[in-house]
Amino acid sequence: MASGDIAQITEALAKTHVGEVELSYKGRGLKLDNAESVKEMVQEIEQCRGLQSLRLEGNTLGVEAAQAIAKSLEEKRELEQCHWSDLFTGRLRSEIPPALKSLGCSLMTSGARLTHLDLSDNAFGPDGVKGIESLLKSSACYTLCELRLNNCGMGIGGGMVLASALTECYKQSSAAGSPLRLKVFIAGRNRLENDGATALAKAFKLLGSLEEIHMPQNGINHPGITALATAIKHNPNLQVLNLNDNTFTKRGSIAMAEAIRYLQCLKLINFGDCLVRSEGAIAIAGALREGLPFLRELNLSFGEICEAAAVVVAKAVRGKADLEKLDLNGNCFGEEGCEALREVMESLNMEDLLGSLSDDEGEPEHDDEEEEEDDEEKEDEEDTEENGVNGTKDVIEEKEEPHYSSELTSFLISPSAEKLISLGVKRIQLIEQQVDVSDASKVSEVFLKISSVYKDEPEVKQAIFESTDALLRKAFSNSHSQSYSFISSLIVNLGLLKSEDKKIKKVAVLPGHLLALEHAAAQEFFPADQAGVLEEFVSRNGKVLESCCNARDALKTTLAKRTTA
Repeated sequence: MASGDIAQITEALAKTHVGEVELSYKGRGLKLDNAESVKEMVQEIEQCRGLQSLRLEGNTLGVEAAQAIAKSLEEKRELEQCHWSDLFTGRLRSEIPPALKSLGCSLMTSGARLTHLDLSDNAFGPDGVKGIESLLKSSACYTLCELRLNNCGMGIGGGMVLASALTECYKQSSAAGSPLRLKVFIAGRNRLENDGATALAKAFKLLGSLEEIHMPQNGINHPGITALATAIKHNPNLQVLNLNDNTFTKRGSIAMAEAIRYLQCLKLINFGDCLVRSEGAIAIAGALREGLPFLRELNLSFGEICEAAAVVVAKAVRGKADLEKLDLNGNCFGEEGCEALREVMESLNMEDLLGSLSDDEGEPEHDDEEEEEDDEEKEDEEDTEENGVNGTKDVIEEKEEPHYSSELTSFLISPSAEKLISLGVKRIQLIEQQVDVSDASKVSEVFLKISSVYKDEPEVKQAIFESTDALLRKAFSNSHSQSYSFISSLIVNLGLLKSEDKKIKKVAVLPGHLLALEHAAAQEFFPADQAGVLEEFVSRNGKVLESCCNARDALKTTLAKRTTA
C-alpha cells in the first residue's frame, strides 16, 4: 500500500470521529504474531496525527507483534484511550506479560496521559498484572479515569499488586500536584477473594474519587465486603455499586448498609445473588429510609430473603422518584408472598417498577429448622440456670461485664423485679450511660432482660417502662441503619425470624416482652417506620407468639396505629 493511500485512510478515519482521533481494529480476529503481520497497522499508527484512541480488542497479539506496535506508539503523546480487551486469545500465559510490558513502556516513553485503559477478557493472571504494574505507577496513568480489568483471572496476588500500583500512582500524582482521580473501576470475575478485595479497598479509600465500582463474581465473603464498605464511605460521588454474586451474609450486609447511607449520589445498587438474607435486607431498608435520594435500580435478587423482609424493603423505596426497578426475584416468598409484595408495590403506585418474581424459590422448608430449634430449646433449658432467665448465652456477662456497674451487672446476670426496683431512680442513668446502643444485639438483650421481670403491679410496671423507654429512646437516636439492626435483632430474639448466626437463639417469649414493646411503640421516640418493620413480622408470623396472644394482639393494635397515623 502506497504511503499516499495510507495517509488518505488515516485522514478518513480521523474525520469519522468528531472531536476524537481514533484508529480501530476492533473485532477483526487478526492473528498478529510478528512484526510483518502488523506492518500495515504500524504504518497507519505512525501516520495518524493526533491519535487519541486505539482499539485493538478482538484480535490476538504475540510478543514480537506487540513490540512492533509499541515502537509505533512512542511518539503518540496525545494518546488517551487504550481499548485492548480480548487481545491474547490462544496465547501462552508466558507471552502476555512481556507483550504488556512493551506496550506499557511505549506509553511511558511517549509522555501520553491516559484516561481510559481497558484490558478486560485477557486471562493474564497475577503475572499479567505485573506486566502493567510499571505503567499504572507512572505519570502516564496520573490522569486515568477508567480502568477496566474484567475477567482477567488476577487472583488474590494480582489484586494485591494492582492495589499497590494504584496506591503508588495516587501518591506520586499527588506529589506532582495532580492527584489521580479514577472514576470507574471494573474487575469482575477475577477470584480476588477477601485478601484481594481488602487490598483494593485500601486503595479505594485513598482515592476517594470513584463513581463506579464493578466487582461481581470474585468469591468475596463478609471480611472483604466489610473492607469495601469502609472504603466506599470515602467515595461520596459513587453512583454505581455492582458486587453481584459475592457472599455478604448478615455481617457483610449490615456493614454495607451502614456505608451506603452516606452515598447520596448512588443510582444503581446490584447486590443480587449475594446471600444478603432477611436480616441484611432489613438493614439495607434502613439505609434506603435514611438516604439514597437518586436511586434508580436496586437488585436484591436470589438473596434468601423472606416475604416480610422484602415488604420492608418495598416500603422503604417509597418516595424514590427516580426509581426504575426493584429486583427481588429468586427469593423465598411463596405464591402468597409474591402476591402480597405486588399488592404493597401497587399501594405505593410503584407496581410497574417491581421486577419479575418468576424464579421465586418458594417459602423455606421449616421441618429441619424446627428439629434444630427443638434441640436448641433443650440445650437452653439445661443452660437456663447458668445463663439467665431467658435461657440464652449471656454475652453481656462474658464479654462486657467490666463496662457495667456492679448493681446493673447483678440484675443482668439474674434479672428480677426486686433487683430492678432496688436500683431506684439511678437505674435510668445507669442504662443510658452504660449500655452500648451501637451494638444492636446488646440493646435487644438488655431490653428482653428488663421486660422479662414484668408483673401487673404499678411499681414494677413503672420501673420496667421507664427503663425500657430510656433504653430505646437512646437506641433510636442513632442512625436508621443501627435502629433497623436493633429491630432485626429483636425480631430474631422473639423467634419471628430465623438468624443465620447459630449462636443467636430465640428467647422463651413472655407477655412482659410484648407489653414493654407495646408501651414503647406508643411513644413519640419510637419511629413509625420501625413500627412498620415490626408490624410486618408480627402480623405474618404471629403464631410464634400464640402463648402470649393478648399481649401480642395489643402490640399489633398499637403498631397498626403508629404506621397509619
